[in-house]
Amino acid sequence: MSAARTSRTPLPGIGVRYDLTTREHRHLSVVAHRDGSRTLSAYRRDDPDACALSVHLTGPEAEALVDALKPTHHSPTLLSTTELGLVAERIELAAASHWNGRLLGDTRMRTETGVSIVAVLRRAEAIPSPGPGFRLAGGDTLIVIGTREGVDAAAAILGRE
Repeated sequence: MSAARTSRTPLPGIGVRYDLTTREHRHLSVVAHRDGSRTLSAYRRDDPDACALSVHLTGPEAEALVDALKPTHHSPTLLSTTELGLVAERIELAAASHWNGRLLGDTRMRTETGVSIVAVLRRAEAIPSPGPGFRLAGGDTLIVIGTREGVDAAAAILGRE
């Protein structure tokens, strides 16, 4: 039997959509909204474009579902940011971004939002703890951590074209 196929699609201003096609050719999707909520959708087998079920989950409901699906995912050595009131997210820098080719420090991200950029993903490379002299490039994915409000503000700053 073939393995499940997955894909990830950024939805600017909304979040990220994750699609899964199972080995039985069933199509599922999850939209991870910026506010932490999730929309889980299942599509009809005879028409993969027709949604048979759509369930909107709050952040805590989504976490409960993850616990039910994979109860051993927690590690006592991992930081649980939600318990501390923090969120960690990926924010993709568009090719047409105002910040393409500019220095990370020029964004004034930490000063303006309180958000920390803990890593930048560029192609197959991860750059941990980029400093203010790091030059951003379109297509970079920034891993940020901060409050929900701070992360939303960071996304707005980085979304500038």
